[in-house]
Amino acid sequence: MAKKVIRPLRTEADYDAALVEIERYFDKEPKQGTPKADRFDLLALVIEDYERRNWPIDPPDPVEAIRYRMETAGLGQSDLGRLLGSRQRASDILSRKRRLTMQMAWKLHRDWDIPAEALILPQPTRRQRRVARQAG
Repeated sequence: MAKKVIRPLRTEADYDAALVEIERYFDKEPKQGTPKADRFDLLALVIEDYERRNWPIDPPDPVEAIRYRMETAGLGQSDLGRLLGSRQRASDILSRKRRLTMQMAWKLHRDWDIPAEALILPQPTRRQRRVARQAG
């Protein structure tokens, strides 16, 4: 029995059908280099593409990304201060009194493995934060 050709997913029905098909491979992942493995990889790609187009996830706020990394790695504000050059600078970044420079973002990406996309996202201004707080 010939399998249906894998095409880009355009509807929820296409997406649901692809999920049903790929779930069959979860219990017994196909052996690399086989036609089943190729089909599994292609299904994963079209599913990922559909999800990215239909349910995009915005990167986190830069300060929240730094805080998350500090929490998960057991790092403190003093560790951030050593990385950025001073404890005051670290405090100012975490309290949003100072914006990250490209050099700081690069160090955080390189040394702490924080995704660059999260660090270079424009940070809201004080006015934007105040308006957001008042709306919430």
